[in-house]
Amino acid sequence: MFAQTISLYRNAYSGLSKSTWLLSLVMLVNRSGTMVVPFMTIYLTSPSMGYSIGQAGLVMGIFGLGAVCGGFLGGRLTDRLGYRKVQLIALIGGGFLFILLGQMKNFPLICGATFLLSIVNESFRPANSTAIAAYSKEENRTRSFSLNRLAVNLGWAVGGAMGGILASINYHLLFWVDGCTNLAGALLLFYLLAPAGEKTPAHKTAVTTATVASPYRDPIYLQFILFTIFFATCFFQLFTILPLYYKKVLHLQEYTIGLLMTLNGLIITAFEMVLVFSMEGKRQNLVYIVYGVCLVSLSFLLLNILPPLLWTAVLCMILVTVGEITSMPFMNSFWIARTNPANRGQYAGLYTIAWSVAQVIGPAGGAQIAGHAGFTTLWWTVAAVCLCAAIGFRLLRKRTER
Repeated sequence: MFAQTISLYRNAYSGLSKSTWLLSLVMLVNRSGTMVVPFMTIYLTSPSMGYSIGQAGLVMGIFGLGAVCGGFLGGRLTDRLGYRKVQLIALIGGGFLFILLGQMKNFPLICGATFLLSIVNESFRPANSTAIAAYSKEENRTRSFSLNRLAVNLGWAVGGAMGGILASINYHLLFWVDGCTNLAGALLLFYLLAPAGEKTPAHKTAVTTATVASPYRDPIYLQFILFTIFFATCFFQLFTILPLYYKKVLHLQEYTIGLLMTLNGLIITAFEMVLVFSMEGKRQNLVYIVYGVCLVSLSFLLLNILPPLLWTAVLCMILVTVGEITSMPFMNSFWIARTNPANRGQYAGLYTIAWSVAQVIGPAGGAQIAGHAGFTTLWWTVAAVCLCAAIGFRLLRKRTER
């Protein structure tokens, strides 16, 4: 039994290119400093800053608005400049802007710095997704994205735990660490993934193609994007309003909140690659997406049904993580399958925009509902919207089958 388990894990990680592994290493270093976003609402509502829940939600909404602009800009620039240059610009610029944001005290300045940071930081995502697609083969593309997500979530696990400790000492340390890990990621990307690596994919020649199909004229993809926005709007509560719920309702300390965030990353690190390896190619991508989105809906629903205790938070975090594993890698595979090398950056950009729009709607809307109607109303609403997204993905599967 033990030998079979070892063999399963070995097979799950085999066959991926060296460049895919190096790109994931860059992501691991960068995301190990992911501390500012999950603790931003707590930081802004802390006694030292003194802002309301509504104002904190507004800042997170502005972050999402900047991410929409960053996704569009990053997708366009990726198809013109190449994924390596765009990633470097985003990492370096984001590093300095994180540090700058930590120095802001005035609310309008915080909003302005957050918007600029988000544009620069989120332009990284389309370029990164395009790079993963370029460095992978069709038969292992979902696993390549999963390896990248593993690096992101392992970094998230480290950053969440460290962030909880640093936040209990001084919140400003979060901004310095987040900024420095961005700069460290840029250095690794510059030295490990040389410019010659970008000649391997058909990216350079594809950009000169006369006719490039636009994702904005792909009706199936546009419906997919709409349902993704519904889902992502709910999912972003996990990193923005849910930590505030832990603090205000469950009365958890920052260190415990950080450990809960870490649990999400550890589960993904331990099980996602194996699960994706077992599922990849067995059924349509949309089948797994529907299952995963339903689990996320159930996790938020249970926050209202079960008593407000620590074990409830742990159970719901496990459920939402399994839902994330079951849905998100296959979302990437779905949109990649509709692209060619000439328009991949634009498709990646629109997918990034979907998540960025959700960053506007999710935190701002969630904060307003929690502030005016309470957390109970918020979780009923989130569970219902997430269920609507699952129904939408199921109907889309029926349409693609026809």
